[in-house]
Amino acid sequence: MYATVRVYADSPDLADALAEREDEVKQLLSGIDGFEAYYLVKTDVGAVSVSVYDTKSGADESNTVAAGWLRENLPDLAGSTPQISEGQVVVSS
Repeated sequence: MYATVRVYADSPDLADALAEREDEVKQLLSGIDGFEAYYLVKTDVGAVSVSVYDTKSGADESNTVAAGWLRENLPDLAGSTPQISEGQVVVSS
């Protein structure tokens, strides 16, 4: 499994806007081949998302798809480019 973590540090309203469109966001990310899980965490200054896929290519695609969707659907809330960390999941429960 591979996970990608996107940190949106300068968009305090982003998590609420994504939660309002939860079904659309879930459908978008779960439609990527190898989808395992998606989590969105609201922080004091923005949001953190965690996407988990069977393969690295799925995790990579989720970054591209998420960025495009935000540009198209929430351009005023997307803020600057998120900090992205990605890697192989070595422990899960």
